Amino acid sequence: MRKMINTAFAYAIAAMAGGVFYREFTKFQGFEGRTSLAFVHTHLFLLGMVMFLVIGLFAARFDLNSRKQFRVFYVLYNAGVILTSIMLLIRGVVQVTEPEISRGMDAAISGVAGIGHILTGIGIILLFLSLRSWTRNDG
Repeated sequence: MRKMINTAFAYAIAAMAGGVFYREFTKFQGFEGRTSLAFVHTHLFLLGMVMFLVIGLFAARFDLNSRKQFRVFYVLYNAGVILTSIMLLIRGVVQVTEPEISRGMDAAISGVAGIGHILTGIGIILLFLSLRSWTRNDG
């Protein structure tokens, strides 16, 4: 449970930093409009902090870390959320600064963000499989 709470805390700090960066960076650049930077804050809060606080409650009831599926979930899910958030940050900085980027670079940003979403999705499936196996064994 402690690992889940520490993970949630790390995501909370990252989410707050993402929110401050979004506000200050766009203000410094004089940018007024919509940007992907706004989603970094919410992705890290919801997919990171809130998710691991809830998982921490399950971890208090079930020994989740003893399941290989859960350990794989933890790695893949975190990698996916972090990768997705980094790509949102990159996409947002590109939107604000408007540099000349090639279509290939634009596609690469989207592709890597897609990989992050896929990893997050696989992680969620593994989490549910872990929880189902515990509830099946527990009654």
